[in-house]
Amino acid sequence: MIAGNGIYPETFVTAARKAGVQKLVVAGFENETKPELMNQVDAHAWFRVGQLSKMITFFQKEGVKHAVMVGQIAPKNLFDLRPDLRTLMMMAKLKRRNAETLFGGIADELKKDGIELLPATTFLEEAMPKAGYVAGPKVKARRFEDAAYGFEIAKASSKLDIGQTVVVKNGTVLAVEAFEGTNEAIKRGGSLGRGGATMVKVSKPSQDMRFDVPVVGPDTIRTAAAAGVDVIAVEAGMTLLLGVDEVYRLCDELKVTLLGVE
Repeated sequence: MIAGNGIYPETFVTAARKAGVQKLVVAGFENETKPELMNQVDAHAWFRVGQLSKMITFFQKEGVKHAVMVGQIAPKNLFDLRPDLRTLMMMAKLKRRNAETLFGGIADELKKDGIELLPATTFLEEAMPKAGYVAGPKVKARRFEDAAYGFEIAKASSKLDIGQTVVVKNGTVLAVEAFEGTNEAIKRGGSLGRGGATMVKVSKPSQDMRFDVPVVGPDTIRTAAAAGVDVIAVEAGMTLLLGVDEVYRLCDELKVTLLGVE
C-alpha cells in the first residue's frame, strides 16, 4: 500500500483482510498517513514525498509484487517535492506536471521493478454505488434534473483537467472545483445557493482507476449539510464511498440525499 491521508487506507486494509490477503506492507508519508494504520499491517516504513527509489527498495525487500495507492496526498506536498535522483529522472520525462502524470510516472517506475499497480478500488467494488437513489430523504424530480445538468458540466470540466465536482441549483452553476479541492468547492457553492443546492462528482473521461478515484466519505456529507447542499450526486460505478455505514447514517441524520447518476 502506498498510503496517503484520510480513512481510505484503513478501509482498504479491512477489505483486503476480508478478501484473504495474508501480508500487507505500507509505505507511509510523513505528515500525511495516520500512524495508527501501521498497527494494522505486517510491515511498514516512512518516507517523504519524492523518495521513490527508497520506497521501491523497501517494497523489493518485502517481496512486494502488487501495490495500490490509497488515500490522498495534500496538493501542497505533491507540488513541493524534495525528489531523489530516480524521481528527478522520472519527472524529466513528463511533458506536463500534474497529479495524474506524476502518479502515472510512479506506476511506470514500479513496473520496471516488477511491481504492478492495481486499481485503487481493488477489494472495494461493493462500496461503489449504482445508478438511482442511494441514501437519505427522497427528492422531487427537479433535483434529478439538476443532478443530470451538473453531471454534464462536471464531465466537461474534468475533461479540461480543471476539477471533477460542481455545485448547481435550479439549472445554474454555482461553483466548479479547481485546485482548492472538493470540500472548499462545496462550501463556496453552498454559500451562493443559500440552501437547496446539488453537488455532482464525476470521473474524468479517461480516468485511470489506479489512482485519483472519485471518493465521497463522511466528511463530504458533513461539509455539504453545513453548506446548504442537500443533494449529492455521484457517478454510478465510478465513485467510491468510504465509511459506507457512516455515510448512510449521516445522510439520514443530516437530511442529505445521495444519488447515483450515469
